[in-house]
Amino acid sequence: MSYQVIADDVKLGRGVKIFHFVNLYGCQIGDNTKIGTFVEIQKNAVIGSNCKVSSHTFICEGVTIEDNVFIGHGVAFINDKYPRATAEDGRLQTEDDWVVQPTLVKQGASIGTGSVILSNVTIGEHAIVGAGSVVTKDVPDRTVVAGNPARVIRRLDQ
Repeated sequence: MSYQVIADDVKLGRGVKIFHFVNLYGCQIGDNTKIGTFVEIQKNAVIGSNCKVSSHTFICEGVTIEDNVFIGHGVAFINDKYPRATAEDGRLQTEDDWVVQPTLVKQGASIGTGSVILSNVTIGEHAIVGAGSVVTKDVPDRTVVAGNPARVIRRLDQ
């Protein structure tokens, strides 16, 4: 038994490899991408081709990951900077009560294990996010960032 929950509305490219205990719904995954164990990818998330999404990772609605991206173990994406369980009147919030805040990870980027990526940020082409980082603002192309909050460590082209 693989215990995979893959909804009918998921668009899978050719050669996608999906491991056990995953939950995928309403998302799109490009050719030759690997999805590790205990991964959830929500609706309207887009994963490019030739990506590796390691185990225990959460990719929420509004996240776009371009081609050739590495996502380490236990990475969490956030799509709301001020989340609430209830609306002003006390009822549970629905999709009508908030707006998805997008995140973009550009081609060739790598995100280290245990990182948290806040909403409304872009991680640049071939950038590297060090393990355990909290990304609160845009990461330039070909830049290494690390820490909480993530800060520029160096440029890859220097």
